[in-house]
Amino acid sequence: MSIISNSLKRIKPSPTIAVTQKAREMKAAGKDVIGLGAGEPDFDTPINIKKAAIKAINEGDTKYTAVDGTPALKKAIAKKFKIENNLNYSLDQITVGTGGKQVLYNAFMATLNKGDEVIIPAPYWVSYPDMVLLAGGKPKIIKCNEEDSFKLTAKKLKKAISKKTKWLILNSPSNPTGAGYSKDEIESLAKVLIKNKKVHILSDDIYEHIRYDNFNFFTIAQISKLKDRTLTMNGVSKSYAMTGWRIGYAAGPKDIIKAIGKIQSQSTSNPSSVSQAAAVEALNGTQSFIRERSDAFKKRRDFVVNSLNKIKGIKCLRPNGAFYVFPSCKGFLNKKTKLKTDSDFVQRLLEKANVAVVQGSAFGLDGYFRISYATSMENLKKAIERIKYFCERLS
Repeated sequence: MSIISNSLKRIKPSPTIAVTQKAREMKAAGKDVIGLGAGEPDFDTPINIKKAAIKAINEGDTKYTAVDGTPALKKAIAKKFKIENNLNYSLDQITVGTGGKQVLYNAFMATLNKGDEVIIPAPYWVSYPDMVLLAGGKPKIIKCNEEDSFKLTAKKLKKAISKKTKWLILNSPSNPTGAGYSKDEIESLAKVLIKNKKVHILSDDIYEHIRYDNFNFFTIAQISKLKDRTLTMNGVSKSYAMTGWRIGYAAGPKDIIKAIGKIQSQSTSNPSSVSQAAAVEALNGTQSFIRERSDAFKKRRDFVVNSLNKIKGIKCLRPNGAFYVFPSCKGFLNKKTKLKTDSDFVQRLLEKANVAVVQGSAFGLDGYFRISYATSMENLKKAIERIKYFCERLS
């Protein structure tokens, strides 16, 4: 008899981590692999943030903190929400976790009962469904078409809601597509949600600051009638290049925030005291580098999208945020190529061209693959040349 729990058997390892690990192994074996699978900025953490962490260490700020975040960090988060999103939160409406991923996991663990449904628009971040399953809930996957820029429509949302629906997840700009919801699109979804008073909204805003082409960010908690039903998650990992520091946060209804703290008190307890001190500086310090880095990401995006769309058989939408593109490889899935799925395409690309990307099916939509352009332009140019050569040989 296996000692492993049945709940763990319901989930699978993260496909994005698996691809990144495979690329590392191939590199270690001496192969010239270009990894385009990781969702991590290639920029370094800004120096002022590093100095704040060093200062905290030197001053002995290395002890336990409040389980769900220091008052200083919560104040910085409240200030961020007020200034950037016009949202007012008290400190007991804010929680801090060891990365945004833990905040989301805690939220599901704290609120889901067996059979509760969570509406997840696909393509989705790979961890959403598995976290719901671990918490005993039921992921309800709603596929969003390329024709709708991979975004959920009000019509599809209305049809998806049932008596068992507890949460809707919205991720804008999105991983894996980079698609951002406009204010009009969010207001359209809000009209449906206002009528369905038992549905809560989990807004994953982690890519808020990485956006292009004058895209105006708008988060659904700004709809006043939905604020009391919305948990807004964000963090410092993407915007501030602090993935390894592991700080995420959320603001929302007091009862949910309190429940999240209860879960965290019996799991990890507080996030790193040093990382929290660094996050205070990240939120309160200069923000000028964010626009500079977004401009650099935009140049990479334009290069990748323009180059991919010149390859016969590839079609790629131009996203307005994050640092991913989600091109179609459907043109290569046929008898001639002997490739049946996007997983086959991605596997062959890695084996024959030494380029690591992630199959679209890992994100809930077949026939696509995700490229992360959070790497140097030099790497992107090499990778595109390899993808082009690979696709030409398939044709």
